[in-house]
Formats: sequence, C-alpha cells, structure tokens
Amino acid sequence: MKQATRHLRLPFEFDLAALQADLQSLLPDQWVPHYNAQAGDGYWHCQALRSSQGRGDDILAFSNNQFLDTPLLARCPYFQQVLQRFKCETCSVRLMALAPGGVISEHTDAGTNFEDGVARLHIPIITDPDVLFWLDDEPVHFAVGGTWYMNANCRHRVENRSAVHRIHLVLDCIPNQWLADIFNAAGFIANPEPKYGDPSITDANVLEIIAELRHRGTAAALHLAGRLAAVRHGQ
Repeated sequence: MKQATRHLRLPFEFDLAALQADLQSLLPDQWVPHYNAQAGDGYWHCQALRSSQGRGDDILAFSNNQFLDTPLLARCPYFQQVLQRFKCETCSVRLMALAPGGVISEHTDAGTNFEDGVARLHIPIITDPDVLFWLDDEPVHFAVGGTWYMNANCRHRVENRSAVHRIHLVLDCIPNQWLADIFNAAGFIANPEPKYGDPSITDANVLEIIAELRHRGTAAALHLAGRLAAVRHGQ
C-alpha cells in the first residue's frame, strides 16, 4: 500500500516579483506574534489577510465566525489575484514569517489535512534551501515558484538555518470537487478510512470489544457488535 500524502506540489505558479512587491507594501508594525508561542524559538510572526470577521490582528486559524478579507489584503492587489485562482472557499489566509535561526518545534495541528476538510497550502515568497520542514521526520523544502500542500495533522517542525526571514503565504482551503480533482491529478493519496470506522478499534482488540458489547446486551450494543463482526469477516 502506498503511503498517504504528507506534502504535495500543486500546479499553481505565481509571479515571485509581484508577490514580493505586495509583501513590501505591508506595514512592518502589523506583524503579530504567533499564538502558539511555546512551539516557536525565535521570531515567528504573522499578518492576517483573511480572518475571523476580517480583523487584521486576528491570526487564529479556526473560528466559529465568518472569515472575511482584512484591510491588509486590500493593500495587496496581487495577493487578491492569487486568492482568486482558488475556486474553493478559503478560511484563514496569513503571511507567516520565521526569522533566521528560528525553529518551530514539533507539534500537530489537528484536523488540518485534506481528508478532514482543511487543505493548508503554502506559497513561499522568501525562502532558502536551508529552510526545512520535517513532516513525520521526513525533511522537505518548499521552494519558491510553487504551491505546496502540507498535511499539518502529522507531526511537523520547521528549522530556518538560513540568513533570510522565511515568509510564506499560507491558505487554509475548504476542499470541494474542483480542489479534489487538482489534488488527485497531482498524485494525492488519502489516508485510508479506518477499517472499523473508529481508529481506536483494530484487529488486535476488535474481539474484546465485540465481547464487551454483547455482554451489555442492549439493542444498540448488539447491533454494533454485529456490524464489527461482519467487518472482521469481510462482509
């Protein structure tokens, strides 16, 4: 079985000079420290281009409120063109900067993968080959001139061993059929669905769980036990 996709280059390329020109139009005092300060060692800051209720100082990736364009995005005509290329809903859109020598320690961002309904895309604007992401201990460099999907639900960390501030434009997209077609054409391999519908149930413990459900004796428990037994026997 092929390994599920941790990262993937997508067929979107953008004008690097235009990206960097929009970056220069932003105000340097608008950078906001990343909220996960415990995971960062060094300057790890963001600017919000789409955020909860359109607030320029809100860099949270998730919210129950509607995501709207911020005043910062209005200053950036080329960033607006970039977002228009994606024919799917975008939630959080941020510029994310990591200073020379900066390290983002290993962590996971639960639910930030295509299979769970969030495709996190990186568009490098300023980077260097010595900027490495480590995804489940696999090193990868997201090069300029490309658009990269990263499964942030896996273990990941970042090291900037270069002399430049690494700055990426990061989009959280909601997958639809348009985006699914692009991912599939690029070679995306999804994580397989759990055999028993629950990742905590495996061949090693399913008999014990079936026995416990049958012991309970309720209609719901017996029904679930029957379903698990049928899956185990390949029905």
